[in-house]
Amino acid sequence: MMRALAIGGFLTALALFGLVEWLARREGSRIPTLGEVCAYVMRYEVGPVPVGRIGLFGFWWWLGWHFLAR
Repeated sequence: MMRALAIGGFLTALALFGLVEWLARREGSRIPTLGEVCAYVMRYEVGPVPVGRIGLFGFWWWLGWHFLAR
């Protein structure tokens, strides 16, 4: 039961992500696309330290560790 609930939650989140991305790509939309959000995060720095790049790398590492490692 808990497994089905977790899978349903992830599928719902994926569907909502797809909906927001689709809405962002419409003509005249003010919603940023995933690429625009990633570009904004990648530019964030604190002094000489690229905090945005480190954070994005850490996020992808976490995602791969939890969902791709077996």
